[in-house]
Amino acid sequence: MSKRIKVSELPEFDAAEYLSSEEDVAAYLTTVLEENDAALLAAALGDIARSRGMTQVAKDSGITREALYKALRPGSEPRFDTVSRVCAALGVRLVAQPTLSAASPIATTQR
Repeated sequence: MSKRIKVSELPEFDAAEYLSSEEDVAAYLTTVLEENDAALLAAALGDIARSRGMTQVAKDSGITREALYKALRPGSEPRFDTVSRVCAALGVRLVAQPTLSAASPIATTQR
């Protein structure tokens, strides 16, 4: 007979523990950005910042450690300036790519 495991007894998952390389970080951010959810992006940046050391990221971004924790907690909606400064501190860049539905050629006008 198998033993039943209670969900409350499972350890809490922490993505920061698995973000050990630049490739891991890039793949994680790319997946999160595809969800188009600002709060999820903030939480993911928080995971990455914790994996790199929140104190150092705060110093490099010019944001206090306390403000950084608040801005990057799950469910938060940080300003773009905050996201941009954190990305710079983490050494990552958010890149825009056309979506499939927006891939049609742009109309040009003659002058």
